[in-house]
Amino acid sequence: MKDYYGREITYLRISVTDRCNLRCVYCMPEEGIVKQPHCDILSLEEIAEIAREAVGLGIRKIRITGGEPLVRKGVLSLCRELASLPGLSELALTTNGTLLAPMAKELKAAGVGRVNISLDTLNPDKYRKITRLGTLGDALSGIRAAMEAGLTPLKINTVLIGGFNDDEIPDLVALTQRYPIELRFIELMPIGHASPFGAEAYLPCGTVLERVPQLQPLEKSGVAELYQLPGGLGSVGLIRPISHLFCGECNRIRLTSDGYLKPCLFSTEEIPLRGLHGEALRERLETAIAHKPAQHGVLTAAEHAGSARDMNQIGG
Repeated sequence: MKDYYGREITYLRISVTDRCNLRCVYCMPEEGIVKQPHCDILSLEEIAEIAREAVGLGIRKIRITGGEPLVRKGVLSLCRELASLPGLSELALTTNGTLLAPMAKELKAAGVGRVNISLDTLNPDKYRKITRLGTLGDALSGIRAAMEAGLTPLKINTVLIGGFNDDEIPDLVALTQRYPIELRFIELMPIGHASPFGAEAYLPCGTVLERVPQLQPLEKSGVAELYQLPGGLGSVGLIRPISHLFCGECNRIRLTSDGYLKPCLFSTEEIPLRGLHGEALRERLETAIAHKPAQHGVLTAAEHAGSARDMNQIGG
């Protein structure tokens, strides 16, 4: 289905929970979240019903997100159900990786094709600092388990933060020399709890090309500009939501864990879907997709996104 601007909307990101076992500083408050009553969170059956209608309207890719989706009870059964939807061509999952190792093979068996894993540093102390609770070894174990289980092509998401991990750019890029992964640098987004960062934290992804000039351009993949080291097994992706507006190429919508559809990550607009069924649900989805905004507003260190939610409540 196309929106009013001619974009084919084929990608649905579903947040199955706003809870997480980590407390990443750009994603959620240090004290965690105010836990919503279980009755306020979409049931697995409700999620499946919404996904089924969305696929019927032309959604071809679904990504399960959180919070941390692997803390949601029943996530494997949900994956099995979604993977069986006629017309769905890809089911993926985004995770911080720390709980992934014992679940990787089960996720693959449940129909998940590949995973994206968050990894902002290769330094154990810095990993603990940025996640507040996490252990780097657990995330690395999850990455290894994903590759062994065939949850590939594997993508590693690295939020680029000036003064924190920009000194690690060459080391992170070097991973793609040895492993068939796509390491994706994502510009820090001024939304929710990313707000306290100073202006120096908002580095453009062009910094990666300055620090590693031997990177060679490849064809673009979705919103990611791809590069590769000479002879490298993997690739480097640059995702620039701040320094390079790519709204004209955006093909996604997002479902929050409490049942609201967000046509744009950075917008205040949220369309309630809970309680709708059949034709009413289908019509609401059609309206939401058709009215997807042309683009988001200006985003800088001083001009933050209008969305009142933290990233853990949206699903990234």
